[in-house]
Amino acid sequence: MKPPTFDDVLAARERIAPHLRPTPLFRWPALCDLVGADVWVKHENHQPVGAFKVRGGVNLVSQLTEDERRRGLIAASTGNHGQSVAFAGKLFGVRAIICVPEGANPLKVSAMEALGAEIVTKGRDFDEAREHCEALAEEHGYRYVHSGDEPHLIAGVATETLEILEEQPETDVVIVPIGGGSGAAGACIAAQGMDGSTTVIGVQSDAAPAAYHAWKNRNLEADEMHTVAEGLATRVPFELPQRIMWDLLEEFELVGEEEIRRATRLMIEGTRNLVEPAGAAPLAAALQLREKLAGQRIALVCSGGNISIEQLRAVLA
Repeated sequence: MKPPTFDDVLAARERIAPHLRPTPLFRWPALCDLVGADVWVKHENHQPVGAFKVRGGVNLVSQLTEDERRRGLIAASTGNHGQSVAFAGKLFGVRAIICVPEGANPLKVSAMEALGAEIVTKGRDFDEAREHCEALAEEHGYRYVHSGDEPHLIAGVATETLEILEEQPETDVVIVPIGGGSGAAGACIAAQGMDGSTTVIGVQSDAAPAAYHAWKNRNLEADEMHTVAEGLATRVPFELPQRIMWDLLEEFELVGEEEIRRATRLMIEGTRNLVEPAGAAPLAAALQLREKLAGQRIALVCSGGNISIEQLRAVLA
């Protein structure tokens, strides 16, 4: 499986452009004061499914063969990847089946259903839902869309960083949340392809550190997973994003669950946007790195805004 190139990212932008607008990149003074830096937020929560992964879904499904379209799509997701596949499936007239774990974010599940996806609930966490999904794909011949090991997905989501650096080429640092790592892998490819001067920092919860330990130790071993941020909730690291991050990701931070909750509240207050916990993790990392980032221009990727009422109440409490 070959990693996507910068040319693949540029091609993905052309495929996505008829269907998705560039998302806003706003400077927020309240966050500048908090971090002590020039802070900009890439608002992927403004996507039509409320999260960044739709870029990858549109790029991938637009390139399916006729045989793949006929067979239909299946994916496992805690929500945002599933919404991406459901959105692109509806856009291009392809059947989509999404396997979700028990207790999945009801807002995201209902959004997938509204897009016409068929929902299969199985497993106590994402990885158990993924294992069931893979078994169904093998049994029925569906086109399985892995949430990380898909070059077209990574090239698609890389366009968010491409937009950041085209609008603000003097950006010193881009901070990206990591669950499986497709967003961070794409950010690295885009940053290197522009001029290589922008540092990409990944961030993950210390309650779900599988991708962090895989990156640090150069292995693909499973780990514990207890985070409330379902967008970061991956117990098993993904091979393709890790291979890209091993080569290109310069820094990877772990932040605590309480820091993520606090950052979610601060993002909502500081940007007047709904932000899900995974989307606030970059702010948690920026606050943790405050001294190092002082005075620099940084872009925080707000990966999604799909926060449930229950999560919102818990954050505000």
